Amino acid sequence: MKPIIGLTTFLSEQSKYSTVSRNYVDSIYAAGGVPITIPIVEDKTDYSEYIDLVDGILFTGGNDIAPYYFGENPLKELHSMSSIRDEYELSLFRKAYEKNVPIFGICRGIQLINVALGGSLYQDIYSQIPGALGHSPTQTASDELYHSIQISKHTQLYDIFGEERIFTNSFHHQSVKQLGKNLIATAFSEDGIVEALESTEERFLLGVQWHPECMTKRHPMFLKLFSAFIQASLVHKQKEVSA
Repeated sequence: MKPIIGLTTFLSEQSKYSTVSRNYVDSIYAAGGVPITIPIVEDKTDYSEYIDLVDGILFTGGNDIAPYYFGENPLKELHSMSSIRDEYELSLFRKAYEKNVPIFGICRGIQLINVALGGSLYQDIYSQIPGALGHSPTQTASDELYHSIQISKHTQLYDIFGEERIFTNSFHHQSVKQLGKNLIATAFSEDGIVEALESTEERFLLGVQWHPECMTKRHPMFLKLFSAFIQASLVHKQKEVSA
């Protein structure tokens, strides 16, 4: 019995396609899950059908989250935004969170988790965080190790990797600022930027700022994140079946 994993999607520039990188699909499949994509449906507010269908949800990377969701006006460094995607994902997250569905967030996904739970973001780390190191290299392959992160002991993330310091890739210019409700930061880059967070409650809710889905083939250690997510989703599925 394999768990069904919903992957959030993004709209193409012409809004003709609701799509997602194949790397997410391959990583979920390699970890033992069955990936399905959840399309962006404009003006939809009830996501019960999707939540009933899946055993876990992966919030994927992409657009900047509109700053008015955390009470700010945009900086000039803000990149692409999509209020359609923001509304759809925030609504989907709230419904999944309410039903205790396992949730994994990657890049934009960690930021979405934080904002949905009342937190805020650095809209642009280079202009807002003095001494920020490199976090969004250009002309660099997505599976290249780029910078180190420090993982806090006695956390879910440490249990997954079993190491206090690892190297990751990095492709972001925003990051978590004020933490949302019932969240704890579990990893930081050397300049103090939050690289991972998880829930303080008894649930699987994990977000990472880097892109492990791009790394699983060349650096198999990153498949551990997906395996932990799949295992939590399988447990959730079994509970639902026996309920």
